[in-house]
Amino acid sequence: MGFLNNIFNKNSEENTSTFWKNINSVEDLNNAIAESKTKKVIIFKHSTRCHISKMVLSRFEKDAENFEGDAEFYFLDLIAHRDVSNIIAENLDVTHQSPQLLILENGVVVKHASHNDASFNLVE
Repeated sequence: MGFLNNIFNKNSEENTSTFWKNINSVEDLNNAIAESKTKKVIIFKHSTRCHISKMVLSRFEKDAENFEGDAEFYFLDLIAHRDVSNIIAENLDVTHQSPQLLILENGVVVKHASHNDASFNLVE
């Protein structure tokens, strides 16, 4: 997908991958939550400073390559946008973790996992 090559060498806002939609603001987060009212939304919260987060992201992207379901994938660089991560924790009633995978449907978190449990198995 090329995303990993971009994310570790550039600012996440420069990501040109078509796989992820970036969450760079509260407005982006609100759009993702609104979109979850019509389809499944997956948010991956990633720490660019954490080797576990890098490993989990790599595994997740590899597993997602063959996904044929109807879902939108959102990416949050929580180092660059910690304020948005804090709002996620507060408004969606989940404890902040990294890496963290959130599955939203109808505006609420229906599943979430962190660290090595944040795998693509949660999506399916």
